[in-house]
Amino acid sequence: MQANIAPRFKGVFPVVPTPFTQSGELDLPSQRRCVDFMIDAGSNGLCILANFSEQFVLSDSERETLTRTILEHVAGRVPVIVTTSHFSTRICAQRSRQAQDMGAAMVMVMPPYHGATFRVPEEQIYGFYAGVSQAIDIPIMIQDAPASGTPLSAAFLARMAREIAQVSYFKIETAGAAAKLRELIHLGGEAVEGPWDGEEAITLMPDLDAGASGAMTGGAYPDGIRMIVDAYAAGRREEAVSAYQQWLPLINYENRQCGLLAAKALMQEGGVIACEAPRHPLPAMHAATRAGLLETARRLNPLVLRWGR
Repeated sequence: MQANIAPRFKGVFPVVPTPFTQSGELDLPSQRRCVDFMIDAGSNGLCILANFSEQFVLSDSERETLTRTILEHVAGRVPVIVTTSHFSTRICAQRSRQAQDMGAAMVMVMPPYHGATFRVPEEQIYGFYAGVSQAIDIPIMIQDAPASGTPLSAAFLARMAREIAQVSYFKIETAGAAAKLRELIHLGGEAVEGPWDGEEAITLMPDLDAGASGAMTGGAYPDGIRMIVDAYAAGRREEAVSAYQQWLPLINYENRQCGLLAAKALMQEGGVIACEAPRHPLPAMHAATRAGLLETARRLNPLVLRWGR
């Protein structure tokens, strides 16, 4: 069986970072510039309030402010996925409904987890996603990521795709992502509308070969990721492989060295945002790591280093 050949959303949907001032306040002018840059750089859509957006250091009121500010500023230029993860079914459903009402095209939701040991069994996970689905009329993307510590088998994901109305997109970030994508597509068929790659595109080529139709990456260089994804979608696999090999050192540097700080560092360097600082207690990037990131990026001359200059 194959995944749906005409998904509503596909391509490159990078995660939007959350700029703060040096003292840790939201920087909404930088946030708007960040969004403008990411659209100019070729993003097919955007994802906000994800882990790479530092969602775990935001208050509920700040989440609402950011969602409203970004969706109003995007103004329909591209579709926006809003991350609404929460342990509580009730609160996640409320967040998801609010995101829909503000104009979100989709919500992304991790399975319920908290800390190192608070998990729930499959029956409760199923009920969690069913409860969120009942509250909204837009697609749910299940984020299958190691951060949750919650095993989600391909068979279970496929079952939820078949049985829960809005569950239709899947961001697979676990080990062996390509194999899991293949199994998910095989088991779920057309119910799996959007099998997506994640984890900064470190496994992008194997995942595209497995049938991924979307990529959710870091936010700094969607222009580079588009080179890979567009060539692959047009049937030019060797061109995609060549572009992947070209951008892989920067992808690797983000994934293995910098994490969520990479996009902000590159955006500050290029004049997109005013301050790259994370919100405390996250530590700033080491100066040597930052220098290595910039050296790697400059070899590629991505738009992020030129957009604000």
